[in-house]
Amino acid sequence: MLRVLEAIGVLALCIKGVVIFGALLKWIYKGVKASSFRLEETGRWAVITGATDGIGKAFAEALAEKGMDVVLISRTMSKLETVAKEIRDEYHVNTKVIAADFTADDIYDNIRKELSDLDIGVLVNNVGIAHPYPDRFLDLPGHDRVFRDMIQCNVTGVMAMCLVVLPGMCERRRGAIVNVGSMSAEMPNPMFTVYAATKAFVSKFSLDLASEYKRDGITVQCLTPGFVTTKISMAREPSWMAPTPERYVQSALKSVGYGGKSTGYFPHSLMLFSIHALQFISATLVYWIVTRSMEKFRTREMKKREIAIKT
Repeated sequence: MLRVLEAIGVLALCIKGVVIFGALLKWIYKGVKASSFRLEETGRWAVITGATDGIGKAFAEALAEKGMDVVLISRTMSKLETVAKEIRDEYHVNTKVIAADFTADDIYDNIRKELSDLDIGVLVNNVGIAHPYPDRFLDLPGHDRVFRDMIQCNVTGVMAMCLVVLPGMCERRRGAIVNVGSMSAEMPNPMFTVYAATKAFVSKFSLDLASEYKRDGITVQCLTPGFVTTKISMAREPSWMAPTPERYVQSALKSVGYGGKSTGYFPHSLMLFSIHALQFISATLVYWIVTRSMEKFRTREMKKREIAIKT
């Protein structure tokens, strides 16, 4: 009996090893080989949410560089107008701006009206809200409002924007939807619990939506980046592992067209592979490491806030 159990254990380890090795090969392939998918052939216009900063702005600029006209959607009209002018001057494309607060639930009728007569080929669902700093679920100040806004923006916003643009894409039988998730949904992330859970929705929603509408000529892809130097990121200085938004988007665009889910950036794929491999050895250890790291980051942030208040 013992030998049978040993054999089963060895077989399970071998199968797991093959699965991990296959995943690594897939990540390497996607990391080094660009997709042949041409976003600019899906339609004249690209719609980008959260388009005035970070990854959203970088997507708007990259798509404009490909010759696409861009619709910029974000909360602050003055910032929208500034970014729109920069894009028009640099890339000589048409722009349209829509001011919308994605923590509200009454914005989508107006967005639908503004987009109704446009040939939309690409939707980039980038807008998102994160925790201001890592903290336990009940300890985050104003958690009721913070979590409600986070779910409204990160979950409802993604789904509602798909409801707005998908009918037209289906009618034209072409289009691409890029939903920006997060690596936090793919790994243990205590102290960012609600944010990680909202991004897990984005991942699951994207995968199943891709399957539903593939036959209609629609590509749906979820990007799950790690650290990128944006305003809501823990990374402040760019590095190989934490690229600038521009560097990340240039890499991520090469993966659009493979469908499914991708980090969009090869170093992030290596990081995620390493985390999953360590989880296979000891999930408890990974949770302990991440929790300790988050606690240290929280302590540093609280000290900064105390100093800011005193000054």
